[in-house]
Amino acid sequence: MSDLDFTRPAQSDVYNANVARLFFHNNGKPRAIAAGGALFAENAAGRTMYFLASGEIALTRNGKPLDVIKAGEVLGEMSVLTGEPRSATATARSACEVIELEGGAFLGAIQKTPDFALMLLAILIKRLRLALAMQMLGRNQNLVPETVPVSGEVFDSDLLAELTSNFPGRPPVYQPKNGVIMREGEAGIFMYVVMDGAVRITVKDKVVEVVRAGGVFGEMALVDQSKRAATAAAATDCNLLSINRNDFLALIKSNPAFGVSLLRALANRLRNTGRR
Repeated sequence: MSDLDFTRPAQSDVYNANVARLFFHNNGKPRAIAAGGALFAENAAGRTMYFLASGEIALTRNGKPLDVIKAGEVLGEMSVLTGEPRSATATARSACEVIELEGGAFLGAIQKTPDFALMLLAILIKRLRLALAMQMLGRNQNLVPETVPVSGEVFDSDLLAELTSNFPGRPPVYQPKNGVIMREGEAGIFMYVVMDGAVRITVKDKVVEVVRAGGVFGEMALVDQSKRAATAAAATDCNLLSINRNDFLALIKSNPAFGVSLLRALANRLRNTGRR
């Protein structure tokens, strides 16, 4: 599955083209592309995401067909979120009209339309759950994974301080080394922010990630209200800030930096999972 496209069937139950159209129409600008024209090129810097208003766009990687984007779909978002180069080339199969949104305007746009951030989070999470399932299948076939990624600094120091001030009656909770914080298959009540220390994330007893200070985990079950996809245990003594679903939704709506930081974290996690 292409990391450029979040509108494939696995995500169709959470993708709403009307929400996407309104988001781009209110914040972006239209652009016409002639048949055969290139929208962006593989390995180029990706600073713009697009809503395809009409026509079709072909995605290719290393000159080989990868996918076809149709009217009502979005493309180019992964490079904007991760800051990494484009992973494919996008070429108009027919005369097209797109609405383009520069990455620099994304934060302000999310502030005006927080529902779009929630939709993107839900889509990325569905894709990540699928990627984790495929990864586990590959490991059952004796494929050798790369080095376990270490994540952190989803939230910078200013945003961490703001988060703790938002919940004065809920200070960070100490978790001793090897203490289990959440278990795979359980219902998700909280997401967690690592204030200090490190947390080990495992799926089917396989370590898939280590989350350090400033990082988050457990947000997937809060967004889609599915069961936990992984088990989390303290890799060192640590302190964790817990955020429940109501607080999470309030933060998405009131603090666009919180939502964008989570989107970037999930996009990076998805790319890292796909590479493994």
